[in-house]
Amino acid sequence: MQQVPPGCRWVGRGIGLDLHRDFVEVAICEGGVVRSAGRVKTTPEALEVLAASLEPTDRVAMEVSGGSWEVARILEGHVQKVVVVSPDDTGIAQARTKTDRLDARALAKLLWQGDLDAVWMPDKRCRVLRRRLSRREQLVRSRTRCKGEVHAVLMRQLLGKPPCSDLFGVKGLKWLRSLTLPVEEAETVQAALRQIAFLDREIEAVERLIAKEMLASPEARRLLTVPGVNLIATATFLAAIGDISRFSSSRRLVAYLGLDPRVRQSGEQPARSGRISKRGSASARWALVEAAWSVVCQPGPLRAYYQRIRARRGHGKAIVAAARKLAVLFWCLLHRGEDYAHQQPSLTAQKLRRLEIVAGAPVRKGKPSGVWVTHARMRQAEKQLAAQAQASYERAVRDWQVGRPKKAGASVTAERA
Repeated sequence: MQQVPPGCRWVGRGIGLDLHRDFVEVAICEGGVVRSAGRVKTTPEALEVLAASLEPTDRVAMEVSGGSWEVARILEGHVQKVVVVSPDDTGIAQARTKTDRLDARALAKLLWQGDLDAVWMPDKRCRVLRRRLSRREQLVRSRTRCKGEVHAVLMRQLLGKPPCSDLFGVKGLKWLRSLTLPVEEAETVQAALRQIAFLDREIEAVERLIAKEMLASPEARRLLTVPGVNLIATATFLAAIGDISRFSSSRRLVAYLGLDPRVRQSGEQPARSGRISKRGSASARWALVEAAWSVVCQPGPLRAYYQRIRARRGHGKAIVAAARKLAVLFWCLLHRGEDYAHQQPSLTAQKLRRLEIVAGAPVRKGKPSGVWVTHARMRQAEKQLAAQAQASYERAVRDWQVGRPKKAGASVTAERA
């Protein structure tokens, strides 16, 4: 593969590809001149022919889409570099005239000029984990929709609130079967229950695959030491970021996940921060926020941080701030290779045991022995230690606020991690 001499501009062609389900629009930029090169079918055989026609000094650019990673895999061995870019970074979507041919030509021109930044290309492990998590999400949504149909039947028949907290548990299903419903409504309930039973098995199967992979991952075991963090939150976070060494600081990780605030400044006015940017993986942000809901219920420094922000900014902003703080904590744990300092060992052991059971380990049936009683007592002692850590954090913050110098007319600003 030909290398670019030091100090010289890259010499070669820029190839722009606009991907569709049935075809790929091709454009070539050579010496600053852009020309269209026709269309190629989106099949492995046709793409192999396209790859063989390219030169080793060529660079190829395409936008992220459903088949972009497979196309990149086919082409990367025949060219100097394959650049997969985010549609938000090209400006093509805001163009006055937008066609497949013009999109491919714009990509080729931007690539030749060196104005495109490639997104990170996940490895095979991350791609597999992302696909499994996405499949689980779709299955859970389908199950939720089926459960909603059953609740809708109860509302239409004016049956009121079920007598149990879990309508689809043992007691709830027994109550449902005892109801006398019209024929069409009974058919709806029975069909929904069959679908729910099927989806439960499918969700259990995909969670077993995810759990097996997480059990073999030392990074996942390390993140599970944080109280309130479960299997899905850990797997979603690791699938979104890949290798933690890609981020030289926690600020870069927070910006990658879209949890950093937008900043606006013009003229002599001071800079103002607004809502979070919401760039990057939406599923990773959702997992961190959901994990933050559980984390702030456990005694410890993160709960004290959440309570302090909630007193000033309200619950919504406080829970997002806690999710951001949780991402910073994850970065520190993974970069330093350390477990959480305020973990509760008995709780961590319980989570790992549940993880083994989800992965397919046999369940130990029988009456709880003295070991479990001891673990329960240890759990209470660990909660007391976590509460002491929370109180120590709150005391340190108060001492810092009392002892810091204050400027006249200055307002208290939000804490930055």
